[in-house]
Amino acid sequence: MSSIEPLPRATTTPRRRLRDTLVFAGLFGLVLAGLAGLAAATGWEETRAQIARLFLWQIGVLLLLSLVNYLARGLRWHLFARHLGLGLTLTASLRHFLGGFAMSVTPGRLGELVRMRWIGRETGWRFARTAPLMLVDRASDLAAMGLLLGAALAFSASGIAFGLPVTLMALVGAVIATRPGLLAGMASLGHRATGRFPRLFAGMRRAARSLKAFSSLPLMALAGLLGLVGWFAEGYGFHLLLVWMGADIGVATAVAIFIFAGLAGGLTGAPGGVGGAEAAMVALLSLEGVPLEASIPATAIIRVTTLWFAIAIGFFLFPVAEKLSLRHAHDVENR
Repeated sequence: MSSIEPLPRATTTPRRRLRDTLVFAGLFGLVLAGLAGLAAATGWEETRAQIARLFLWQIGVLLLLSLVNYLARGLRWHLFARHLGLGLTLTASLRHFLGGFAMSVTPGRLGELVRMRWIGRETGWRFARTAPLMLVDRASDLAAMGLLLGAALAFSASGIAFGLPVTLMALVGAVIATRPGLLAGMASLGHRATGRFPRLFAGMRRAARSLKAFSSLPLMALAGLLGLVGWFAEGYGFHLLLVWMGADIGVATAVAIFIFAGLAGGLTGAPGGVGGAEAAMVALLSLEGVPLEASIPATAIIRVTTLWFAIAIGFFLFPVAEKLSLRHAHDVENR
């Protein structure tokens, strides 16, 4: 059984679903309102003219490149799950990974916990045993984005302020999150310093020790490659979009801006980096000489075809994953 106990379906679940829907709608509305305000400041006609220059097949290409990112990272999730000892099929892993995107813009990254809940129902593993999967996946994303940002900055014609510190922060965070001994030591230090929450810190130490399952060099190399391919696909999509809108700033610079904006948005603590990522993207494009009438619609389109496209996929798969996990849990209980 999972350590995250099922909630009463008759009351709590509908309430939480309503709350998540309202949060999703509210954040989406705030982003649209903010971008609309910026667009209004530069003139609606210019913004509409830029968007009208795109064809449906170009939007399709952007969505396809985003799908490459999701599938590459979903395959990486499956590799980690199998290495941890979870007997899940590739279909199940993709269902969990993609379905969790529905919670991408909810506070506290509930999508991660929902994935662990589904896995717990289908495998009987407690959260403490599956938590390393969530941790190593986050760390792999940080490492891939940090390496890609560093490489893009090296080949970019112009530098990005704070680009190197953000790159180093991402890589350091990835290293810390995948060092079992270091994490276990930090948990012990936290327990000694506070003298409280013994069960919490003990669980952190057990989760840290479980990270040893991912110490295989071939596994981490393949996981790193999948992460690089996935994030580069979206960054390259951003480059294509700028070219189509008449603002070619080069592949390396476009990828650097896209990755930096994503990391910067994450540092704000806002769910999905909403607000911070968009602001960083518009600001960096302006520094590259891209006019607002092009940078604002470009930012809006790339966020819709990346973040919001992922959320749409998540909303489609969420009820499927929930239903199948409950069915598995019911089958396990009746054995």
